[in-house]
Amino acid sequence: MGETTVTTIEGREGPAASPVAGEEEDRNGRSLLRRVQRLRTPRRPRLWFEILLIAVSYWTYSLIRNAVPEQKAQALKNADWIWQIEQDLGIAVEKSVNHAVDSVTWLIVGMNYYYATLHFVVTLGVLVWLFRKHPGRYAATRLVLFATTAVALVGYYLYPLAPPRLMNNTQFIDTVVVHNTWGSMASGDLKNMSNQYAAMPSMHIGWSLWCGLTIFALASVPWVKVLGLLYPTATLVVIVATANHFWLDAVGGMICLAFGFAVARLWYGSMPYALPREVAVEGAAPLVPLKV
Repeated sequence: MGETTVTTIEGREGPAASPVAGEEEDRNGRSLLRRVQRLRTPRRPRLWFEILLIAVSYWTYSLIRNAVPEQKAQALKNADWIWQIEQDLGIAVEKSVNHAVDSVTWLIVGMNYYYATLHFVVTLGVLVWLFRKHPGRYAATRLVLFATTAVALVGYYLYPLAPPRLMNNTQFIDTVVVHNTWGSMASGDLKNMSNQYAAMPSMHIGWSLWCGLTIFALASVPWVKVLGLLYPTATLVVIVATANHFWLDAVGGMICLAFGFAVARLWYGSMPYALPREVAVEGAAPLVPLKV
């Protein structure tokens, strides 16, 4: 008695929707939106969590990368195809660069150590710098790096590729072996600890370009910005001179990085470098509009 009724399409009368139920659904919807907003709003990173996350993520990346079957025959076949394509395009200069730089002992030895160390040192250094100086941009920029690395794993699985130094009958010089330097997990005594046929895409380029763009976009000192751009350029020369990658491997690394930026743009509604430098105050309105 006293219950509101409505007439259905078929003409039958039935109880109207409860205003209380509608309000509850509306509240649930607003609550879900607020949770999504909190997830997508940059928050101050926690040091212990970041150290743990980076350590676990790199361990997982290495485990998966090295677990990809070493398809030697297919990897060598793919390398021959890449080399032929580059020759057809007139950009097959890797062997010339490899031999020219190898003739200058101090230079090639330096490049061997560059290849083995700066890939990790500079990347971690940029992450620490972001953590300390740009906390509002840290999570989004880190997401770019993680998404770039994750999609690279797909490339390693779907397209095994031998580096130039492992190709047959091409006379590339394995500079680490020749000069007896510690410089590659895929040479010498360490070769059994790493998948030797995961050259495409080049994460030396993916990571170094991430570092370079981040430094260029966020550094305030002009000469530091220039160094940021020079770093991926020097890395490109190093990976070719040491016969660890083709030019086209670098293109693959750039494509992976573009994917990483796209993921961060979709999640945060803005490019990482355009986000506020500082984090939002807890409980305040989100700093970033939810645009996709």
